[in-house]
Amino acid sequence: MKFSLFSVLGLAIGTSAFVSNPTQKLVSTTTTSTSTTTTSITTASITSSTPSSTVATAGAIGSSTQLFGKRKPFITGNWKLNPATKAEAISLAQDIAASVQADSPGDVGLFVPFPFIETVMKICGDKVTVGAEMVTPEMKGAFTGGISPSMLKSIGVQWALAGHSERRTINKESDEYINAQCVKLIENGMSVILCIGETIDEYELNLAGAICEVQLKKGLSGISKEDMSRVAIAYEPVWAIGTGKVATPEFAQTVHAQIRETLAEMYGKDIADTTRILYGGSVSPDSVDGLLAKPDIDGALVGGASLSGESFGRIINFKQV
Repeated sequence: MKFSLFSVLGLAIGTSAFVSNPTQKLVSTTTTSTSTTTTSITTASITSSTPSSTVATAGAIGSSTQLFGKRKPFITGNWKLNPATKAEAISLAQDIAASVQADSPGDVGLFVPFPFIETVMKICGDKVTVGAEMVTPEMKGAFTGGISPSMLKSIGVQWALAGHSERRTINKESDEYINAQCVKLIENGMSVILCIGETIDEYELNLAGAICEVQLKKGLSGISKEDMSRVAIAYEPVWAIGTGKVATPEFAQTVHAQIRETLAEMYGKDIADTTRILYGGSVSPDSVDGLLAKPDIDGALVGGASLSGESFGRIINFKQV
């Protein structure tokens, strides 16, 4: 059963995909050098669904990713407005690159500030795909501060983020603008991680699935079935970004399954089953194993923890359970 756009607007039309069932919890974790304190907050009631899937390929880094029967995990870091200097970026990139081993369980990506992209690319080599944190859909002209897909591609960038909640809220990027970013990246032969997710108010109204469905459909408008091999999705509940609050694996799995159901509606089951859906929102060394154990969580988009070589290295080499 699906959320409709009308359910987002609060109209009594359609049937909610999240029906009352045992209450799930989101967890807020604060870690110190000596102990870990965990508090729980009751969330809206949801029903967990775990669709079975048999998959062969996913939106790959380059064209060589082989999944051997399942989607290959994609662990990515988003440095945001960090670190402060090039020297710090070099040191951090060296630490992260050193943590990527031949037996690391997934692909690794870093999305870094524009001034550091080429330097980080040289340090990481083929161990890590280095992408841009955003892009403007305009290709050239009087757009001060703009960075076009062709500019990024000319220095070797193949991936960019679109729709991160901080861009949606701070920079007032609309669904239409985000869609234009996605379309231009695809048109230029590049790949995109489309970020979607609900605010705390929407979460408390049990609208997570509905908001994600709308953002997904708007963000991917004009993206063909054939182009979906160059698209990954990141579910990032806004209330969990930078707050220390992390959705429980059960709640995240439920939303990821809903996203995959929407993709199946849009593109068919085969595309839905091969599209990687990442979780983002205060992912840490303590939470990554449980999150990645869920069948529809295919990786992570990591913020603060990607600024520590030790922490991000642990996330890169998560324990498969």
